[in-house]
Amino acid sequence: MRSIVRFVLRLWGWEIIEMPPHNIAKAVVVMAPHTSNWDFVIGRLAFFLMRIKGRFLIKKELFFFPLNIVLRALGALPVDRGQANNMISTSVNLFNKHEHLYLVFTPEGTRSANGKWKKGFFYIAKEAKVPIVLAYIDYANKKGGFHGVFSSTGDVSTDIQEIKKQLADYKGKYAENGIIF
Repeated sequence: MRSIVRFVLRLWGWEIIEMPPHNIAKAVVVMAPHTSNWDFVIGRLAFFLMRIKGRFLIKKELFFFPLNIVLRALGALPVDRGQANNMISTSVNLFNKHEHLYLVFTPEGTRSANGKWKKGFFYIAKEAKVPIVLAYIDYANKKGGFHGVFSSTGDVSTDIQEIKKQLADYKGKYAENGIIF
């Protein structure tokens, strides 16, 4: 199956170049820029190719039969988005339950242009005591992968600005909706 995924990505002109750090079993993965639904498709295929079971949170209202079966197979985990503390505690519990977990976040929270990133990923990483790993999908060069492990200062505003700087050169499918400072 991996050969088929590699073939499909190559057929589409994509190359997955940066692999995740091998010594990290658990991480909050911040993927940016997020400008298209295709980000999920490319990202999911890339994770499959790298043998990473990336998981992501999705509103619990979408977990109804038969869609819930498909969502779980894709790595989705239900969460009540109406309660920020619930999302953080649910995520921390997930890290405590799993030996290996890469929980993926797109902090823009939308595919539209948005300079105000959601901060939940920061608090989840801090409370779960897991690193923040930066990932990207660069449509301009048709490359994707892991940018590296982010060294947090402990200050959410400072860290978000630094993450934006580190990922700013990567272009989304709709570049005008990319990372905004």
